[in-house]
Amino acid sequence: MSSTSILNSKKIAVSGKGGVGKTTFAGLLSCLLAEDSNRVVAIDADPDMNLASVLGSETPPPLTSYKDLIEERVSMGNGLFRYNPKVDDILDRFGIITPCGVRLLVMGTLEKGGTGCMCPASSFLRALLRYLLKTDMLIVMDMEAGIEHLGRGTAKGFDVMIVVVENGLKAVQTAERIKKLSRDIGIENVVAVLNKVRGECDKVVNLLEELNIPILGMIPFDEGVVRAEIEGMPPYEVAKDALKAIRDIKNKLISENY
Repeated sequence: MSSTSILNSKKIAVSGKGGVGKTTFAGLLSCLLAEDSNRVVAIDADPDMNLASVLGSETPPPLTSYKDLIEERVSMGNGLFRYNPKVDDILDRFGIITPCGVRLLVMGTLEKGGTGCMCPASSFLRALLRYLLKTDMLIVMDMEAGIEHLGRGTAKGFDVMIVVVENGLKAVQTAERIKKLSRDIGIENVVAVLNKVRGECDKVVNLLEELNIPILGMIPFDEGVVRAEIEGMPPYEVAKDALKAIRDIKNKLISENY
């Protein structure tokens, strides 16, 4: 299999504890992947919805805000929902093209009822994700740390779960939890990226090894990322050290091992 065909079929989920740089990593990885493919789709599934700013765009309205469309596509009346609503036009209708060539979809926040039952928006988003994961597009999904909202059938198409970890015990504990949740829903390939590295990090590396979470790469602390956040610019314009490390990670991802 050529690297191009491997690249075009990759489905990558990115998770991690809040504040570790998960969204910045997902955005920069998406931009670098778009250098090699025009079929990169970034999905913002984090309730904070910050991925667009990393990609150099304004955040579009989230899909969950189109309540009439969702109701029309999903509802069958009497509290019944279609399992496979029409979703094959959603990417073309609502996906925006960002300056770095990535197509972006923003999922939005789900409003859950007190009983925890499935809502129309949740059913719609799951169906959309199932559809996208079956395409030949390259998917990078920025997730929240808790992935319980993904069912086994929804997560089935992911090739790899990347957990972004910083040099601290809490981030490793989150990685352990994400690994368990990922395995529970059928994502077997769970790896870590160590971010904001400066100084010694042997303890975190050893803990990840004990958890059998391979380290895909290490990203140095980059003042360019801080500058981008302060000045409101996309980090791919100024974060040279981080980009170099993430480019190495991208090259590993397009190998057959991942």
